[in-house]
Amino acid sequence: MASSARASSKAWSKLKKHAMEEISEVHLAELLRDERRCAAFRATLGDLVYDYARQRATPETLSLLVQLADEHGLAQKIEKMFRGEPINLTEDRAVLHVALRAPRDETVWPKQVRLPETALAQVHAVLADIERFSGRVRSGRDWTGATGKPLTDVVSIGIGGSYLGPEFVYEALRTDPRASAAAKGRRLRFLANVDPIDVHRALEGLCPETTLVVVVSKTFTTAETMLNARTLKHWIVSALGDAAVSKHMVAVSTNTEAVSAFGIDPQQGMFRFWDWVGGRFSVCSAVGLVPLSLQYGFDVMREFLQGAHEIDKHFAMERDWRKNIPVLMGLFGVWNASFLGHDTRALLPYSQALLRFAPHIQQVDMESNGKGVDIHGGPLLDPNATGVVNFGEPGTNGQHSFYQLMHQGRVVPADFIGFRRSQAPIELEGEVVSNHDELMSNFFAQPDALAIGKTREELLAEGVPPELVNHKTFPGNRPSSSLLCDCLDARTVGRLLALYEHRTAVEGFIWNLNSFDQWGVELGKILAKRVRNEMAQRRKTTTKEQGVRTSAAEWNASTRFLLDSYFDPMSSAGH
Repeated sequence: MASSARASSKAWSKLKKHAMEEISEVHLAELLRDERRCAAFRATLGDLVYDYARQRATPETLSLLVQLADEHGLAQKIEKMFRGEPINLTEDRAVLHVALRAPRDETVWPKQVRLPETALAQVHAVLADIERFSGRVRSGRDWTGATGKPLTDVVSIGIGGSYLGPEFVYEALRTDPRASAAAKGRRLRFLANVDPIDVHRALEGLCPETTLVVVVSKTFTTAETMLNARTLKHWIVSALGDAAVSKHMVAVSTNTEAVSAFGIDPQQGMFRFWDWVGGRFSVCSAVGLVPLSLQYGFDVMREFLQGAHEIDKHFAMERDWRKNIPVLMGLFGVWNASFLGHDTRALLPYSQALLRFAPHIQQVDMESNGKGVDIHGGPLLDPNATGVVNFGEPGTNGQHSFYQLMHQGRVVPADFIGFRRSQAPIELEGEVVSNHDELMSNFFAQPDALAIGKTREELLAEGVPPELVNHKTFPGNRPSSSLLCDCLDARTVGRLLALYEHRTAVEGFIWNLNSFDQWGVELGKILAKRVRNEMAQRRKTTTKEQGVRTSAAEWNASTRFLLDSYFDPMSSAGH
């Protein structure tokens, strides 16, 4: 649907009016007293519970959001994605990350959402390669380093989607009992930033003889990734010689020629993925599975894929939008941003193992939906209502950081994510509750505090001094949703990943965006290349004057001044 069509959407217009005339007059404290509404505002999938009763919405709101989804052809857009149609119009590409975690035989699915057999065959061929390779390395016998020692340490080099997603999964499973046991004696590090400090930290305590480097780059040309790859290649070659590269470095890429030129044998040490896998949606491909299978074993990662697939199937098959959890998440994302005017969103997992969850979802969401035009290149109906700013931190750490703003400052819709059981439970004798119950007490309390708040009348009745009443008043009416899972194991990590990937897609489908390209990163790359050339020339130049003349022709006054100051601190004296 083009922007002009969306502008005439009956549901869109009704929701605008509904938000201004009805929802603006209703407080969440009142809505939460309606037990029938609360019972209707939840959805379940097995042991997974999604409760959205604390959204500023009535049953009428939900009905209008469902109508909005239907008017925007949500079912048809989901079908096109699963069938492998090129819904990424600007790059003429399919969007098939769901195929990365689908079983080989998906003929039981109805034809509307049946994945392309060719894609499934390609995926499972690579999965078989990853399973064989990770097993060989982990055995400590079948694939060893140049000196015959087992490769117990892995450094995965990537950036953006080649790094954030795999690191999120790695951290999430570090304290899972099964994954932790499988990783015993092994170490996994990630190297993303071109800053030499990141190289130092990634290599700290590692020995080239026992280290395997995974270079993740679709084109094998990404500037930051390849500089880091050359840096670690130098580290290995300096210690073990040129011949060690083929034993100590492997690649995840699509560029066979560049991988071979780098010194990696494509037949033995290259794992492929495809142009229908966007970087930020690539965790379930070789991008994530190679390093993660080396660390935790392929059996653990198979469970991760199964969890993601469960959500994929639920997303594709459940056509009652009131029961489809990722669709509900996406619809309320649109509701909060486009109709209630909230341009931020907090991701609040009550598990320290999810400390890298928010950074990954930041990229999934903000690189996908941070767009200035619609899918056809036309103007957006409301350019300020898309590209929500996502941020977050595990509870309870976040409570002692930014929750103050959420309670008494800006209205920030929030996602609370909690678990019935801890990965590493502690129960001390004499304590009223276990450590995990203490954590989860906050998971249940904070959404109510945000939603219900505390009135002046309640404070005065409690005897709060009048001069402090205004300071202690909580306005409430802050929306949130709660996601309750059983335990954070590999399957649940996969489910969480897929839920948030699909939420992003739903929001993009409703906003009529292309959530699967990212042209916004290109200009910075182009300018950085010009700066790199300038720096190379300046380093070779014997006189300051030659460097200044080059800058004068290339840069505005501010950038020229900063470059001069970078190369000669004294040049900025007196400014």
